[in-house]
Amino acid sequence: MGTRYYKPQTITQKILSYHSGKEYVEEGEIVNANVDLVLGNDITMPLAINEFKKTGIDKVFDENKIAIVPDHFTPNKDIKSAEQSKQIRTFAREYNIKNYFEIGCMGIEHALIPEEGLALPGNLIIGADSHTCTYGALGALSTGMGSTDIGMAMATGKTWFMVPKTIRFNFHGKLKPWVTGKDLILYVIGKIGVDGALYKSMEFAGDTIDELSMDSRFTMANMAIEAGAKFGIFNVDSKTKQFLKNIGVKENDYKIFKSDEDAEYEKIYNINTDEIDLLVAAPHLPSNVKKAQDLYNIKIDQVVIGSCTNGRFEDLKIANDIIAGNKVNKNLRVIIIPATQKIYLEALKAGFIENFIKAGCAVSTPTCGPCLGGHMGVLAEGEVALSTTNRNFVGRMGHPKSEVYLAGPAVAAASALTGRISIPEI
Repeated sequence: MGTRYYKPQTITQKILSYHSGKEYVEEGEIVNANVDLVLGNDITMPLAINEFKKTGIDKVFDENKIAIVPDHFTPNKDIKSAEQSKQIRTFAREYNIKNYFEIGCMGIEHALIPEEGLALPGNLIIGADSHTCTYGALGALSTGMGSTDIGMAMATGKTWFMVPKTIRFNFHGKLKPWVTGKDLILYVIGKIGVDGALYKSMEFAGDTIDELSMDSRFTMANMAIEAGAKFGIFNVDSKTKQFLKNIGVKENDYKIFKSDEDAEYEKIYNINTDEIDLLVAAPHLPSNVKKAQDLYNIKIDQVVIGSCTNGRFEDLKIANDIIAGNKVNKNLRVIIIPATQKIYLEALKAGFIENFIKAGCAVSTPTCGPCLGGHMGVLAEGEVALSTTNRNFVGRMGHPKSEVYLAGPAVAAASALTGRISIPEI
């Protein structure tokens, strides 16, 4: 027998190889891959359902591998959003979709899916939402796609990819006080730009990442798309395994992939975390990154703490540590949105919700809401918001003449007390 040819691969190539039934795949190669989960929400799934029904197929490829989460306009804000939710609800019942999450047991999809154990290491996941890349924090390969692709994947269980090149980001050093994954990913986006990783895979590693919480890792993977990336991914380690164990997932339930030591990268960035401050992305791009301490002259009208980026327990705890026992500035609105019902309940038991309400904050049931200018905090002309969300494009949260600054939970909470962009005391 001849010697088997060996070619080093990144974690991204390995997962695509595995799901395409190949030993390895080349960068730039087009592959047809089996998917482990197909995801949609109340905005995107109706379009996918329409495309699915055009096929004439009378059943989905696997009723256990489709997830539908109404989260963007829920609770429904108007008749149109109610009709869209009715359509996906009817579809879920008709096609016996097991993973349908209705109001009361739902959450923002990219926080809920990992919490429910539906995103696992080694999985290949697609969703009709650009922030589907969040699950890379668990060592899964996940990405957003258009509703037509999602409709076809619901029918076939497959979709196509062009194998991307990978950029590796090695973070070394100790985080400064209050700095989280939000600041790390804003730093990267500020460095490489909103198209700096266009159709690439962003691989995050280094001793800083080893020490980083899972909540912060989710935040970083979530915003890979803001640098144009197809995927954002982390290696599976003891923290990943503990997270999965805590939600009842056993190690033999998933497959771990890891980049070969001699894998080739398009570029490698070595980043000294000691130098990263609390950061803010100023209007109107996530790459317009500045130090929070340099923006104290910016008055704000609204603070939002929540979203699939920063609505997890760690984010609420940071906000609580700063807000508890104080009153928010009387000249602004502070809206806090736990990302899932489970997170809401944990925050309630920890006393956070009571502290927020006593401080003068509004606390909402889980919803994307204001992140996309949907509801629960739409901005008027000339208003300025500081938000822990992921995008600050023109008109993103309301009027095209409003402005959105993006930050992590510490800056958002500190700013809620002062009415200006501020940093918390150490």
